[in-house]
Amino acid sequence: MAQASIKKNFIMNVILTMSSFIFPFITFPYISRVLQPGGYGKVQFATSVISYFSMFAQLGIPTYGIRVCAQVRDDREQLTRTVHELLFINLITNLISYAVLLVAVLSVPKFREEKTLLLIISATIFLSSIGMEWLYKALEQYTYITVRSVIFKFIALIAMLLLVHEKSDYLIYGGITIFASSASNILNLLNAHKYVDFKPVCNYEWKRHLKPVATFFAMACASTIYTNLDNVMLGFMTTDVDVGYYSAAVKIKTILVSVVTSLGAVVLPRASFYVEHGEVQAFQRICRKALNFVVLIALPLTVYFISFAKHGILFLSGNAYEGSILPMQVIMPTLLLIGVTNIMGIQILVPTGREVIVLYSEVAGAVTDVIINAALIPRMASTGAAIGTLVAESVVLAVQYYYLRNEISEMVKGIHWGRILFATLMALVLASWVKRLEVGHFITLALSSMLFFGIYGLFLLLKKEELVVEIWKQVLSRIKR
Repeated sequence: MAQASIKKNFIMNVILTMSSFIFPFITFPYISRVLQPGGYGKVQFATSVISYFSMFAQLGIPTYGIRVCAQVRDDREQLTRTVHELLFINLITNLISYAVLLVAVLSVPKFREEKTLLLIISATIFLSSIGMEWLYKALEQYTYITVRSVIFKFIALIAMLLLVHEKSDYLIYGGITIFASSASNILNLLNAHKYVDFKPVCNYEWKRHLKPVATFFAMACASTIYTNLDNVMLGFMTTDVDVGYYSAAVKIKTILVSVVTSLGAVVLPRASFYVEHGEVQAFQRICRKALNFVVLIALPLTVYFISFAKHGILFLSGNAYEGSILPMQVIMPTLLLIGVTNIMGIQILVPTGREVIVLYSEVAGAVTDVIINAALIPRMASTGAAIGTLVAESVVLAVQYYYLRNEISEMVKGIHWGRILFATLMALVLASWVKRLEVGHFITLALSSMLFFGIYGLFLLLKKEELVVEIWKQVLSRIKR
């Protein structure tokens, strides 16, 4: 199968990332004001709960499937066999997951209160399994993934504006979020015949996947625990309002994380392909570039949104969400932490078959998160949850760096840390005066972001920062065309 260029995949993934940014950017200010922290918190609590059942149903296949399919993508019969085997495992775990969910909804009082919402959100379990997103990523079909995602997000946007008007409409909102994120997976199933055959093939060996899938499942467990446990613990230990505060802060962080990890997302299938074919230098080159990209993007985003957290929260969510400002400031450094661990874990350790190290790091992060949440949430509510996440992500980074310190040290040498940090601080100082104008949250954000990122980018361009110069040349060439 012909390989799409990483540049094209990156562009498609940037468009996909921007759509993921624009969709919440348009809908979140509206939804947060209509549903208020209580209604919004209900949906986020239900989504976090269902994420655990979805985690079991997926069984680590979303990441493992990319690697194993990328390795055989040039052999249609082998690819077909692999996809059939993974689908079979997925469907079995789906049945078990739904059975356990039904028991939980009937037996846990907190779940019974919102059983309808939980059942609506649970549609994502089945849709994610039949969607086989891992197949399309393994084949680097990012153009298809992007176009499909943008279309469904646009339809969901229209539906949200037409149907969600009152706080009691949180059930409708929950259904629309599932449509936006998972309904397109039906198209994935229908479109899959282009790449694999639906008729059975011989010599299935589904047992060969059990051991690696178990490792990836354990990774998914640990990751999901410290990613979603905050909302679940807040829901049980505090109120829906506190969940709403925390979710508003996390929503902004999640959007920014998708920007930071946009290049890394297209590296995994290509990295797995390089490792399988022994192309060591090519593998190291793309990993080094991805790490440099993360630092260049994540550091300024972290500093900017800590400084302008108040304006960001109040503009996007409204005055009812003042309780989200401090949690957002606390959690913002995770942009850099997640960006780096995404490269070390998913783009270096996983393609080279060392996913057990990722598992160790995520287990350490999950245990840390549980301990800190239990200690701080009763006293500090959403801010305590944010501290738990920050420390947990720091632990994940520390564990992965320990195992990769020799390999990473060579990659880190190529990053101009002092230059990037100086550019960030200079941009912050020159952009902060905008706060004194008191011109409203939107104008403040618009002016300050143009100043901040304009100064940051210009300084690095003048200093001939390699990746910035490369991006600038590509922009100029496209303008000339």
